[in-house]
Amino acid sequence: MALSVFDMFSVGIGPSSSHTVGPMRAAVLFTDALRTEGLLDDVDRVEVELYGSLGSTGHGHGSDKAVILGLEGNRPETVDTDAADERVAQVTSSRRLHLAGTRFVAFERDTDLVMHRRKSLPAHPNGMTFRAYGADGCLLRDSTFYSVGGGFVVDEAAAGVDRIVEDDTPVAYPFTTAAELLAICEREGLRVSDVMMANELARRSEEELRAELLAIWAVMKECVHNGCTRTEPLLPGGLKVPRRAPRLLRDLEATGDEVDPIRAMDWVNLFALAVNEENASGGRIVTAPTNGAAGIVPAVLHYYERFVPGADDDGIVRFLLTAAAIGILFKVNASISGAEVGCQGEVGSACAMAAGALCEVTGGTAGQVENAAEIGVEHNLGLTCDPVGGLVQIPCIERNAIASNKAINAARIALRGDGSHHVSLDAAIKTMRETGADMKIKYKETARGGLAVNVIEC
Repeated sequence: MALSVFDMFSVGIGPSSSHTVGPMRAAVLFTDALRTEGLLDDVDRVEVELYGSLGSTGHGHGSDKAVILGLEGNRPETVDTDAADERVAQVTSSRRLHLAGTRFVAFERDTDLVMHRRKSLPAHPNGMTFRAYGADGCLLRDSTFYSVGGGFVVDEAAAGVDRIVEDDTPVAYPFTTAAELLAICEREGLRVSDVMMANELARRSEEELRAELLAIWAVMKECVHNGCTRTEPLLPGGLKVPRRAPRLLRDLEATGDEVDPIRAMDWVNLFALAVNEENASGGRIVTAPTNGAAGIVPAVLHYYERFVPGADDDGIVRFLLTAAAIGILFKVNASISGAEVGCQGEVGSACAMAAGALCEVTGGTAGQVENAAEIGVEHNLGLTCDPVGGLVQIPCIERNAIASNKAINAARIALRGDGSHHVSLDAAIKTMRETGADMKIKYKETARGGLAVNVIEC
């Protein structure tokens, strides 16, 4: 089994990879199974139940909307984000669902889409069950899926094994730990991005790989642009959180190139805020490796392009390859799901990915890259996921900006060293997993702990 760079970076819809992208993909998987089994034309009604974190914060994360859109055949990569809310409203008012985009069936949103706030399924906090019924009320099919972080979806059988989508493609340099990755780099004289490049060539040509990675980068840039040019003064959802990216961009452009030794920090803040405000609005987003932490990798990559001399497309490709290699270590050995290990699994992993990637493209050795990634995650250990109002806004948006600058600092610290350090990346990832296991459930994307209960919703 070997994960791909495109498992770590995929185009989707905000505001959450596990709560929006995952449920939409699960709904599509369910309707695809109905079609494959020849049952689609017999369906009269569908019913969906969301459990655990999906039930607790699903309304704020748009899980219910995502399920409806997915049942109608929409996919995260291509769904019309601007028309999504209107379509969901039509389904709700008409009480009819265009199942798989082929035929209409009855659908009562209040009773056919149930969100259990305090009930969970056994394998993972983000569980969901889909059922299809015939005209006589008989059950045609039922399926249970788990959204395990970053948009990954597994069925009930896989959830009990390793919760990672299987890929049996043989690769040149398989690795599952940082120690194995470093050993490959030392033995073969390769950079981290070289190892990932060689592994990806087992799936596609180098030309295809570079084109697809630059396409991911194009979506990241478009996301920043959209976040900077929205005209709505407030983010949706009821908290009345003001958009800051458009005004910050105007301020930065108005002040020109005035001397400020840390002016780059303002730009990094802008990039991260723009992405996460766009994410909070349900816009087009790149999971990196999740939506809740989607601003960090793009913000640091924008920093590389804007402020690092000699930055080019090859560096962007190598940045994304290195970031993915680090993200894979977290996915395999711990978790990138806030509902499973808290925000350390989302922002912590993204910070490590961005730190290691920036270190690589600014001349770091494999040892320095591993050190940068370790610094990035070490100082996010224990970070809870406590979204106010169940929305991916407070503290999520600012948290991405802070972590982006933290990633840049981690890379710079590592570059000033020789790669040797006391705490290994593997040890830090193991610590994240154990800390997540010890963390109370209320701090894992339930909106029942932390800031979520100490901030009054306006």
